[in-house]
Amino acid sequence: MEAGLLFVLFLVLMAEFINGWTDAPNAIATVVSTSVLPPRIAIMIAVVMNVAGATSGTAVAATISKGFVNVSHINLKTIAAAMIGLILWGLIAARNGYPISKSHSLIAGLVGAGFGSHGLNVAAWITTLLWSGWTAVAIGLLLNGVILSLAMRTVI
Repeated sequence: MEAGLLFVLFLVLMAEFINGWTDAPNAIATVVSTSVLPPRIAIMIAVVMNVAGATSGTAVAATISKGFVNVSHINLKTIAAAMIGLILWGLIAARNGYPISKSHSLIAGLVGAGFGSHGLNVAAWITTLLWSGWTAVAIGLLLNGVILSLAMRTVI
């Protein structure tokens, strides 16, 4: 196996370790702190559900891998750069107590690495992005706001 691929695989495993270290406690904090479940049971449920979620669907992975950045601009170097950015941002956020989304960080890392593959050629950055994916996200955010506003208006 190529050394570059092994290095990227190592970075992906490190990113997942940091993701589990920083995000997994959030999933069980409420049920443990309110004594609804003992910590051991909450951890076992979280492990089973995380593995089930990670292995049962590929829609989110497909969207992230093919929906935001033109795949012709992605190679081992850009993936390594994205993973290094994700790892560093995850460590900085954990150290300072910033609540962040690793999914958002991954997308930002891929976009930044895609831009970096063109250097300072800003005109080429436009071809790096897949606008259909970004449009879908924008529509989702707008619809979320509208639906939430209507729901709050109905409740209040």
